[in-house]
Amino acid sequence: MNLARLAAERAEAGNPVTAALIGAGKFGSMFLGQVPTIAGLRVSAIADQDLDHARAACRAVGWSEERIADTAFVEDGRALAVRDDVEVIIEATGDPRAGIAHAQAAIAGGKHVVMVNVEADVLAGPALARAARAAGTVYSMAYGDQPALVAEMIDWARATGFRVAAAGKGTKYLPTYHTVTPDEVWDHYGLTAEEAARAGMNPKMFNSFLDGTKSAIEMVAIANACGLDVPDQGLFFPPCGVDDLAHVLRPRELGGQLDRVGMVETISSLERDGRPVYRDLRWGVYVVLEAPNDYAAACFRQYGLPTDSTGRFAAMYKPFHLIGLELSVSVLSAALRGEPTGMAREMRGTVASVAKRGLKAGEMLDGEGGYTVWGKAQPIARAADALPIGLAHGLRLRRDVAAGEVLRLADVDLADDPVLDLYLSCQSG
Repeated sequence: MNLARLAAERAEAGNPVTAALIGAGKFGSMFLGQVPTIAGLRVSAIADQDLDHARAACRAVGWSEERIADTAFVEDGRALAVRDDVEVIIEATGDPRAGIAHAQAAIAGGKHVVMVNVEADVLAGPALARAARAAGTVYSMAYGDQPALVAEMIDWARATGFRVAAAGKGTKYLPTYHTVTPDEVWDHYGLTAEEAARAGMNPKMFNSFLDGTKSAIEMVAIANACGLDVPDQGLFFPPCGVDDLAHVLRPRELGGQLDRVGMVETISSLERDGRPVYRDLRWGVYVVLEAPNDYAAACFRQYGLPTDSTGRFAAMYKPFHLIGLELSVSVLSAALRGEPTGMAREMRGTVASVAKRGLKAGEMLDGEGGYTVWGKAQPIARAADALPIGLAHGLRLRRDVAAGEVLRLADVDLADDPVLDLYLSCQSG
């Protein structure tokens, strides 16, 4: 609650927090647009493969030419790690391999890391967090994105003495979405391909939101950071509005849809027949609480919380998230408090690659949001040998794979892959 004050004190002392951004895409641009209005925060450098694009992004969000001229623009994100005018590096490329390399360089250079790149986090987050601790720096989830917001709600619940029954987010989901390809994605968003292209929207990225992969990545990130379980058979995406959170997201033995207490889950804003859910949480996040005693359960009722039929489970939720507009919370928390806004701690889950259609030996995988595979959240104990979605790009299959089948590490050639080694090291702790 004191970040604005602490940052203002740095501004008054003439020593603002200095941050550098890798990847001037949508998330990064949203952050850049807020920076001029935040006392005590300065972006000293931006890394992007297209420097003209990065400068254009700054102009598009309202930066003055003076501010742009005062900012360093570089092509190699690893170069930011050795700059004296950088305290915090924000990794926002969305490329898991690049994200891991950038984070490793930043930590080695003594910089704090804010990892917008959730794809990288679910592959190597625990190892990167350990490396940061050893270096005396912070490795953090990105506030504004749903995993960090959920982690904050979980921490609030536990700090106030409640058991967390479930936590997660909402999305638009139907089972048929798992096989959608980039060629079909815009129909589901009510756009033409031409309209999407004019808006600079990436079909693979938006297809990842739709086909369930992004939800799997984000739920696994929350599980790994907060000690929750991934559902045994993967995310169920139950249709659920905010008034029914406590009823639906409780154990099956009590009439709910969870394997047990302490799970991550994504809820759908659509009924299975396509009708909209009443008072859906498509853009928001939630936590379901379990009262520790009869007195707390009575307080739920007295203070108007919607509960399940037992009165023991209640929910709190946030209906919206502002993505990059909120990212400065992570940057300031790392620099001013030395604290992450959520951090991977252990590998409790993974995101397994599942064939969207029958695949033939010799075919090339095209990764997240593509034509060949989608990502399914799995407990790590059940899927330790599954091919993680973050590695399923640019690899050739060794065998035929049936539609709906989980791909295995042995199905592709990953010999001497350092990212695979890092991923496996996270499994072993």
